[in-house]
Amino acid sequence: MHAPMTSGWLLMALCAATGAYCLVRMRRCAGGAREAAGGEALMGFGMAAMAVPATLLTLPSWHWVVYAVVFAAAALRAISAMRTDRHHVHHLVGCLAMIHMAAAMAGSGGAHVSHGATGTPVLTLALFVYFAGYVLRTGLRLAPVPAPAGAPGTPVPTRGSGPELALACRLSMGLAMLAMLLTS
Repeated sequence: MHAPMTSGWLLMALCAATGAYCLVRMRRCAGGAREAAGGEALMGFGMAAMAVPATLLTLPSWHWVVYAVVFAAAALRAISAMRTDRHHVHHLVGCLAMIHMAAAMAGSGGAHVSHGATGTPVLTLALFVYFAGYVLRTGLRLAPVPAPAGAPGTPVPTRGSGPELALACRLSMGLAMLAMLLTS
């Protein structure tokens, strides 16, 4: 992916912070929610590492093969978890996007990738459309809904425990994925 220096650093910081929050959330959750948070932490840290500006660090091409293998294993895990939780379909698409970008980076020797070099603009476009829809849907779920007149107030959740914070993390990773797909 390797975006220009400033946007690369910002994207890296956003993804790393999201991955760190997902690790914290993973400690607080159990069952399927814990697995989902772990998958999102892996995605956040993987995206952060992929967003490091190329002018700072150019990795060897075999490094991207390791990325592809790690996210292929995560994709297999998401496939097995899809039976119990529909959200893992999104994890599968995210893993496939990471594999696609890692393959593009390996093919380019770690430099900025143009679509002519990868030969897969249709796949990039399909992933971009999926993540654009995901970001819009998630953003709408975060939009406040006015309470009916005279309705009692809702209890205030404890700090950092609301489901909207998890949605905000998913939204930020979706936006980061859109940025990465635009530059791949």
